[in-house]
Amino acid sequence: MSMWVKVLLGVVAAYLLLGVAGYFAQRKLMYFPDRARVAPASVGLANVEERVLKTPDGAQVIAWYGKAQPGQPTLLYFHGNGGSLSIRAERIRRFMAEGWGVYMMTYRGYGGSTGSPTEIHNVADARLAYGALVHEGVAPKSIIAYGESLGTNIAVRIAAEREVGAVILDAPYTSIVDVAAGAYPFVPVRFILTDRYETARYIASVKVPLLILHGARDGVVPVAMGKELYRLANEPKRIEVFPQGGHSNLYVDGNNAIETVRAWILSLAPPVGKGPG
Repeated sequence: MSMWVKVLLGVVAAYLLLGVAGYFAQRKLMYFPDRARVAPASVGLANVEERVLKTPDGAQVIAWYGKAQPGQPTLLYFHGNGGSLSIRAERIRRFMAEGWGVYMMTYRGYGGSTGSPTEIHNVADARLAYGALVHEGVAPKSIIAYGESLGTNIAVRIAAEREVGAVILDAPYTSIVDVAAGAYPFVPVRFILTDRYETARYIASVKVPLLILHGARDGVVPVAMGKELYRLANEPKRIEVFPQGGHSNLYVDGNNAIETVRAWILSLAPPVGKGPG
């Protein structure tokens, strides 16, 4: 056996080993939860209450709920990958200062929720959160499905399956597979990933007004993915690209996402948020 054949076999073996290791470790490499359970009041959210959702398979999922002012919409918010509810306290405070309600579910293994996150569980629990919010008395047409990063796929899935008034996607991706392939070009991610979050597959099923927010300098989810989802989406739709925006700072650092969202919600016809709740 020649030296070059041995080298080639060694490279192939190393690649296969990398793929096997990646397959078994993929969820530890994909999800970055903050497991601590924090009360909303402890982070200054006096008007926000904790809710505990009981899943059919025996898990419990923690959610925070701040009620909307009369005539205002409620954001059914699916957060990003890192942290949990408490690190988004300032964002919740800012939304509620506009009069909007916020119902923010966390994922299994995050923020006091039991179990471990998977795509199947996250989407199933999101359906449960939607039902719980409607049970609170919020009219479906008053609900805006809001997805942040990882949660953008979940928001799209809920909007494709359930009645909502509108959808906001903050740093959305075409699929987690596409994101991973760009970040790890030498790993066979397209063959090994189980949780794929294929947003491009579902976006055309959304039939309500859509707003996409993306930072031009997003180093995690390329802005090209947000633009591709915009291309695939139905009208009415709008995309706002923030020239100085990164992955998670569209409401701070001189970016004006709150102004964009406020103006867009006011522009919806008929206005979202006129139902009870």
